[in-house]
Amino acid sequence: ADGTGRTGAESGTDSRTDSTPFLPLSVHHHRPTMHPLSGWCLLLLFSMGVQGAPETPSAIPEHVHLSYPGEPGSMTVTWTTWVPARSEVQFGMQLSGPLPLRAQGTHTPFVDGGVQRRKLYIHRVTLRKLLPGVQYVYRCGSAQGWSHRFRFKALKKGVHWSPRLAVFGDMGADNAKALPRLRRDTQQGMYDAILHVGDFAYNMDQDNARVGDRFMQLIEPVAASLPYMTCPGNHEQRYNFSNYKARFSMPGDNEGLWYSWDLGPAHIISFSTEVYFFLQYGRHLVQKQFRWLENDLQKANKNRAARPWIITMGHRPMYCSNADLDDCTMYESKVRRGLRGKYGLEDLFYKHGVDLELWAHEHSYERLWPIYNYEVFNGSLHQPYTRPRGPVHIITGSAGCEERLTPFVIKPRPWSAVRVKEYGYTRMHILNGTHLHIQQVSDDQDGKIVDDFWLVRPLHGRMMYH
Repeated sequence: ADGTGRTGAESGTDSRTDSTPFLPLSVHHHRPTMHPLSGWCLLLLFSMGVQGAPETPSAIPEHVHLSYPGEPGSMTVTWTTWVPARSEVQFGMQLSGPLPLRAQGTHTPFVDGGVQRRKLYIHRVTLRKLLPGVQYVYRCGSAQGWSHRFRFKALKKGVHWSPRLAVFGDMGADNAKALPRLRRDTQQGMYDAILHVGDFAYNMDQDNARVGDRFMQLIEPVAASLPYMTCPGNHEQRYNFSNYKARFSMPGDNEGLWYSWDLGPAHIISFSTEVYFFLQYGRHLVQKQFRWLENDLQKANKNRAARPWIITMGHRPMYCSNADLDDCTMYESKVRRGLRGKYGLEDLFYKHGVDLELWAHEHSYERLWPIYNYEVFNGSLHQPYTRPRGPVHIITGSAGCEERLTPFVIKPRPWSAVRVKEYGYTRMHILNGTHLHIQQVSDDQDGKIVDDFWLVRPLHGRMMYH
């Protein structure tokens, strides 16, 4: 489109289903001579990324995606090229014709830690002074090559509107079951933002980061149309989370490992559970993040009259009833209790009245009763989620990856309300300051809603659980 020679349809759909990394078409004219092999073996080798397979350097943007930088009326566009190039976004409100507005940004070289030391150039441009709720058309790149056009709606300002989000974790480049439906939902304008709760691609660093390239290409039809907000999972840990830090542009100055942002009547906090597990990257990060969380929660509570909901997202849950040996199956899980009883998150979140805690990691869906310290604190027998006396936990890690679904223990725990071992994702509608609606969509049942509940908390006394 736009005379760029970009492969892929203008609509943003991608009909390729093979596992070949996205490469410029000219690659096929320069494939090295190899020993005679069957076509099947050749295809297998090529799809695995043959050592030294040539990649024609290109300045045409790939992996285009959006994120919200935290300031009202803004949106950040991030993309990749294979050679240095200028970083520009052209945008406007007309679906066709010239794009009159311009924004410039910067590019940063990223060298993957694999043996080939592949170099990518990551471009970031922040669009500002956007009109709230207005649809914009944009393309990104430079005179050396432009992306095709994408559309997004600028986030509405203030607290008096009702954001809709899709929430999930654990989606790979292979077996990304939730992605086709998420793309359809996005094209229909169902969401204002996406929350991806850790574990991308499986793994972004694999095959000298080509698996990461392929994943970013796969999510482009969704992520180039909506702010795609993330947190790190265990599968991002290689080379000190370098692929995660480079490829995503989150608010704040902690390389996307922890940050917070405001959306309508909600304050959303994203953090890293991984600091408790990969201590080789710095034990001090446990304390640093904990102090940051404490400070952020204090500020959020001072602003609670304006933004009543405090929602957290982190990859590994505190509780789960899955049949494996993950941290959440341990009575004193590290995320819940901390390291040697220090820097545990359950007490911190309970003390500051966190309403909803979103998790992934387990490849299943589980909704807990309102809980604190293994005790159920339902609002009432008939309305457990109305005036709950403890935070509500949702585990949504079944968007799809080659590791398949995780089974549950046969007998549910007393604190486990709903368990679904099916591929799917979660829809969250923050209706207003008191009512929040959650639904679980099953991809195994063609989009059927398999869980549906309302979380209701009054405006007064929000910080304390009584």
